[in-house]
Formats: sequence, structure tokens, C-alpha cells
Amino acid sequence: MVRNDLFVNIPSYFQCPISLDVMKSPVSLCTGVTYDRTSIQTWLDNGNNTCPATRQVLPSKDFVPNLTLHRLIQLWAAQSPALSSQMVRAWIADVESRRFGALPKILDFVSGSDENRRFVAGVDGFVAAVAGVLGNAGAGIEVLESVVRVLDLVMAGKGVKGEEMERLILKSNIDRLSSVVLVLEKGSSDSKIASARILEAIAIDVESKRAISEKDGLLSELLRLLSSETDSSSLDSLLSCLIAITATRQTKTQLVRSGLVQTLANTLSESTHPNSTAEKSMRLLLAISNCRDGHSAICEDPICVAAVVERLSMKLSSSAAADAVTVLWSVCYLNRDSKAQAAVESSNGLTKILLLMQTNCSMNVRKMCSDLVKIFRVNSKSSLACYDTKTTHITPY
Repeated sequence: MVRNDLFVNIPSYFQCPISLDVMKSPVSLCTGVTYDRTSIQTWLDNGNNTCPATRQVLPSKDFVPNLTLHRLIQLWAAQSPALSSQMVRAWIADVESRRFGALPKILDFVSGSDENRRFVAGVDGFVAAVAGVLGNAGAGIEVLESVVRVLDLVMAGKGVKGEEMERLILKSNIDRLSSVVLVLEKGSSDSKIASARILEAIAIDVESKRAISEKDGLLSELLRLLSSETDSSSLDSLLSCLIAITATRQTKTQLVRSGLVQTLANTLSESTHPNSTAEKSMRLLLAISNCRDGHSAICEDPICVAAVVERLSMKLSSSAAADAVTVLWSVCYLNRDSKAQAAVESSNGLTKILLLMQTNCSMNVRKMCSDLVKIFRVNSKSSLACYDTKTTHITPY
């Protein structure tokens, strides 16, 4: 809460539900809800007979002091000084003067809430000063980690847009991207993921995507993290970053030759991962499938095509199902790869494709499914070979 240029981070349970101010004399109604005495007394004096929060009719208008909460508020008030814009500017001056002792305080404050992040980001020069540390050749890895985490949190709190962050990191006269790569290589797990999120945010056009993907060591480090990470939320961040920066054919080729297809195949075949991870893996696989090395690697990998087919029978979003079908259509129909076709058939892929056609899929997906069915009707010797693709439903009898 900002008042008279002072920012006070108030815990929600210390605020009166009526006035939204810190309660000076908290009292509780028979409904169990606590209000500031002045606010609830005014409410009742105006003729209301309900609890403002629950709308329940009050069998009794009596209230009792909440002494425990009152004591907690007093302790909090004594230990939580307000933060002013002037204090933030003092932090900025310290950072710009290479006195990095303020960074732990900044990180602690912005870790508190989105409101905290928006407050500091709103002070002129704050974000630019913190991002400027990335260009400081003398900054140690712990300092750079703090900077990356602060910037990531400020963006998460919508205190700064990706375009501004791109300008500060990629369009500066000083190389700041190298520091982000250094945190990816040597930082803690949380810092590495924060770096990946920053890279995703600043990859806003072809030029920025190319600048990021062509940075020495960046792609290899992202792939190393992707292949070794087990936490689903971290995997999602890494996959989102790779999707964001995979735009040029050169990037796709480098990723494929570095083993991305094998990593994605393993991720897709792991049933314990949530749908979000599988769907992002599918989207990235689709992105690299349209280059020569990409579709060759997909066909040559012993489990990739089967993993894509298996995901078709799981609960995927319509966009992810479309991605999966497009990958299969590319390798089996467009490129007529016999290994991919055999992998689909051995995974009972024809049945799954037919079932997908009975859903409310788009016309484009339905057309690709129809193309695939034609391929497998020619190859198949099963009773499914005579299946009529114009069928609009499947009868179980």
C-alpha cells in the first residue's frame, strides 16, 4: 500500500475487510470474521444486521476484542518499517556506485509480493540500474544471481515489460547477455530458471531470437539443463525458453545435432510429467521437425515417434493434439519415412488417429489425419484397412 510516497507491505489478515486499513482495534463478530472496531460499529449503526464479509444475518450484534490479532499487529508494526521512494533511490545509487550490499535487501523485498515488485519498478531508474550490473565485468556470480532473480521477479509482477528488458539487455552498448549465460552455467537452480525466464521474455522478434540463440554456450547449456532437470515447473520454464528462441534454421539444426530430439522423446515418454510439460515438448518437437536434420532425427530415434503416438491417447489440449498430428504427418506422409510409418503402426497409431478424427478437431487436423489413414490403409493388412474415413462416429458394437 502506497501513502504519502511511503510503501507499507501489509499482510492481508491485518487489514479490515471494510476499510482495508490496518486494524487499530480488531474485534470479531459471532460469524468469526474480524473487523476494525470503528468500521464495524459504523456499519451496524447504519442499520445493517448482516456480516459484511459473509452476508449472514447476525443473531447477535455483539463483538469481542481479538486480542491475539491485536498483539500480532503491534509486533508487525514495530518490526516492519515503511519503504519510501527515497529509500529505493538510495538503493539505486548504491548499485550504480558498485556497492552491491543493497542487492540482498532488494531481493528480499521484491520476493514479498507483486505489489512490492510494482512499487520498486515504478521508481525511475530502478530497473535500468539493476540490469546495468549485468554489464559490470567485476561482478561476482552471487551478485549476478541476485540481479537475475530481481529482474525475473519484477517481470513476474508485471513491473516491467519484455520490450524494456530486451532494450536493457540486448540493445545496450555493453554486453549484458554474457552475464545471463554465466548464471545459466554456474548459478543455483533457482537462478538458472530465472535466467531462462528472462531469455524467454526478451525473445520478442526474429532479431532478438537470433541474438540469443547465437550466443556462445547458451544453447548447449539450456540443453544440458533440460536433459538433467526433473522438476516439472523448471522443465516448463526451460522448454518455454527454447520454444521462444527457436526461430532460425541454423538454431534448429544446432539443437538437433546437440541431441534435442532424444531429450524430448524421453520427456514425452515419461508419463509422470504433467500435460503442460508434454505439450511444450510437443510444440518444440514440431518446431524442429520442419528442418532436414530434425525430421531425420525424429525418424531415427527409437522411441520418439512411438512417444508422440502414445501422447495422442492422453488428455492433450486441442493445440497439442494438432502439434502431435502435424509431426506424424510430416514424417509419415510428407516425407514418407518407412521407419516412422512402422513405428506408428506398431504403436497402434492408426486406431488413435481414427479416434482423434471423431473429436471436434479442426479441419486442418482432420485433413492431416485423413492423409495418414490413407498411408496406413495401403500398408495395413488388418481389418482397419477397409475403414471408411468419412465415418463421423465409432459404434462400439
